[in-house]
Amino acid sequence: MQNKEISNLEEILSYKFNDQSKLIKSLTHKSFDKNENNEVLEFLGDRILGLVIAEKLIEDTPNDPEGLLDKRYSKLVNKDTCYNISHSLSLGDFILLGSTEISSKGNEKRSILADACEALIGAIYLDGGYEETKKFILKFWNNEFQLMNVDLIDSKSFLQEWTLKKYKELPKYKLLDQSGPDHDPLFNVELSFKKYIKVNEEGKSIKDAEKKAAESFIKVNKIA
Repeated sequence: MQNKEISNLEEILSYKFNDQSKLIKSLTHKSFDKNENNEVLEFLGDRILGLVIAEKLIEDTPNDPEGLLDKRYSKLVNKDTCYNISHSLSLGDFILLGSTEISSKGNEKRSILADACEALIGAIYLDGGYEETKKFILKFWNNEFQLMNVDLIDSKSFLQEWTLKKYKELPKYKLLDQSGPDHDPLFNVELSFKKYIKVNEEGKSIKDAEKKAAESFIKVNKIA
């Protein structure tokens, strides 16, 4: 890998390595070098990523039950998300692969790209410390967090899974009221389930109101 290529990648990452050999190692697949590859950095990066994501979730939604936090956490640190981040950073253009992996387009494989993303996190941690790594993760995972914040389907599906698993029944959503003009309506939905505390929420659509009601129901009843 040439210095120019390294510089190009550092620009994409918005991070300049003090020791570029750490960056190169994070991009070295075992097929290229059996001994000096990114497997240990991947192990480290996975743990650092988990810590940063857990901290951020608790900071953003401190009152959410553990079950919901765990569900969100799992979506933010899984291999699919790491692959998406790796793809957005064009890591496939920089990964060092052996001839077999090159011929089978290893630089496009989800597992290789996801692992490289975690290894990169480990490399930044060893090179610049925790705060620099946290800054990197929060920057490039920002869109993933935004999707988590707006996609309340997660809460609705979580609640449905919970009621089915625990009681083999579904929660009940009831439209209480519709107000506002036709071009800008407001729907009020009530969510009830057995003897748990009922909640009602408003939304620009019935679906939106149901999603918000599910989030409120989970928080009010401390469902984990």
